[in-house]
Amino acid sequence: MITGSSGFVGSRLLRLLNNTECEISLLLRKINLNYETTVCSLGRDKIPLSALKSVDTVFHLAGFAHDLNNPSKVEKIYQSVNVDATVELAELAVQSGVKKFIFVSSVKAGGGALSGECMTEIDQSSPDGVYGRTKREAEIKLLEIGRKSNMHVSIIRPALVYGPNAKGNLNLMLSGIELGWFPPLPEVGNRRSMIHVDDLVRAIFFLAEDDRANGEIFIATDGKPYSSREIYNSMRGILNKRPCNWSVPIFLFNIISLMSERLKYKIHKLLGDDCYSSNKLFNLGFRTKKSLDKMNKTSFR
Repeated sequence: MITGSSGFVGSRLLRLLNNTECEISLLLRKINLNYETTVCSLGRDKIPLSALKSVDTVFHLAGFAHDLNNPSKVEKIYQSVNVDATVELAELAVQSGVKKFIFVSSVKAGGGALSGECMTEIDQSSPDGVYGRTKREAEIKLLEIGRKSNMHVSIIRPALVYGPNAKGNLNLMLSGIELGWFPPLPEVGNRRSMIHVDDLVRAIFFLAEDDRANGEIFIATDGKPYSSREIYNSMRGILNKRPCNWSVPIFLFNIISLMSERLKYKIHKLLGDDCYSSNKLFNLGFRTKKSLDKMNKTSFR
């Protein structure tokens, strides 16, 4: 069973599972006539036990991840969807005899990335925002449920995910470069991690197949951190544009960051470190197949 199968990652996981011999069921807010579907709005509706009948593995991707200016106003939604509904689903899964529960969390659950270093699963700090806090709380409770039962629980924390039809800053950068308004970024030696959506769904399925993943948390990246300048250059290459031989001086970004806390935050997201290590996942034998510097335009649109 998949939750969140209408989303960016969930839809690619559904496509992957279609190529296996798995019998697929969905938990969705709206009916999908192509699959056995239980209609349920997580965090609002009570999850029916019947949704988990004859289910062997749950892939739980659904969550609340809106980037709101004032998330405290909707903290109850984060709590009810990301924590309470996740725990409810896991407890029903145990009750129904589900063997495996794979939870798609976020690197934000581990706290802020370390400056100059790539964060691992054991480098825990307090998550910055309500999204990361609720994901972390859900992780802790899921692992406890797994320890108290015979259900295999594995957690995966994806870094920034890119691929066809993805929303977010990478596609905004790509569009900005294509239209000519996005500035050439300077090389500041920062490191940022990401993963292609197809590699991520392969990793999700991999954790369900490997018993060594039980009771563990894994970070998912493509294994190659990129500087912001390298990302910018890759975007130009994807658009078949020639390399840019100049960049906006870093001191201009530093001046802009002094204007307000919000601008400082934006500049940090653009030029700061956001690096994570997937060595734990790779040590199980998983390997990614795609990297940003080998992508073409169809990899994003």
